[in-house]
Amino acid sequence: MEKQIYYRDDTITLYNGDCLDILKKIPKESITTIFADPPYNLSNGGITCKAGKMVSVNKAEWDKSKGIEEDFKFTYEWIKLCREVLKPNGTIWISGTMHNIYQVGFALQSLGFQVINEVIWFKPNAPPNLACRAFAHSHETIIWARKTKGSKHVFNYSKMKEWDDKFAPKGKQMRSLWSITLTAPNEKMYGKHPTQKPIELLRRVIVSSSNEGDTVLDPFNGSGTTGVVAKELGRKYIGIDTSEEYLGITLKRLK
Repeated sequence: MEKQIYYRDDTITLYNGDCLDILKKIPKESITTIFADPPYNLSNGGITCKAGKMVSVNKAEWDKSKGIEEDFKFTYEWIKLCREVLKPNGTIWISGTMHNIYQVGFALQSLGFQVINEVIWFKPNAPPNLACRAFAHSHETIIWARKTKGSKHVFNYSKMKEWDDKFAPKGKQMRSLWSITLTAPNEKMYGKHPTQKPIELLRRVIVSSSNEGDTVLDPFNGSGTTGVVAKELGRKYIGIDTSEEYLGITLKRLK
């Protein structure tokens, strides 16, 4: 797929296409911070609870597993390309669940990254487990890693101490356990994405690991929460997505 610029201004660039193609065309070592919310490969015909109703867990064709070997090959390739565009002191955040996060961790270490933190996003209002044959799934894992062991990565420690979290009150060291509710309805007023992350989550990611004027990249843009927060915080942003529909929602949110 050829590179297609969906939208561009002085600080924002949105690409419509496959990240495996577009990442190759982004200048090497030009990105400070990457946040990636890749397919979790959990669309397996199961059920979940949403607004008190039983619904399918299936998101779309892009979220279906192609088998462990093909899934890992894709994971390895996109992370490898992300490594090439990261600055020497850059870092990457990757979210996941038990369906994909172990592949992500192995790929990162295989490619020479050093894991800085494993952040647990605890969802206090997570839906119940309808099958009642397992614990209710109430968290996601986010791995934060630097490009190499010797990288002098950005960490705005003092700013993170100003946050007020259930597990770390203001003035205390922020812990690797973050209590953040599910994405609020008012954050979906311009359109819905099945895996949209809350603004609060991205604020913590971007404030902690970048500075004003830095460039943030999201290879799985979705409905653009990373870009919305990057713009709000005075960062430049590059987003990539295969869906024009979701890029359209992103543009509405940015404007």
